[in-house]
Amino acid sequence: MSDDKVVSLGSKRKENKSTKHEQEQNNNELVYCSFCGRPNTQVIKMVQGPGVNICSECTMIAVQYLILQDRMPSAEAQQILDAFWGKAR
Repeated sequence: MSDDKVVSLGSKRKENKSTKHEQEQNNNELVYCSFCGRPNTQVIKMVQGPGVNICSECTMIAVQYLILQDRMPSAEAQQILDAFWGKAR
């Protein structure tokens, strides 16, 4: 697994002919979540899509909303939510 904090989706990979210095500059570039506005330096991970970014925290909130939309999550879904939010059973 990569240690990169920003993961790009929806774009073709470019040929990697850049120097190590250029790669470090790109890794230090701030990327902001399109939902909460936090930069990648304040979140666990950031996913970049075409014209939109979402942080790991907003992703989990969205997943929780989708799971709880029916008001009764399955036992497996509830275990995932409990694990993420740190609830002990």
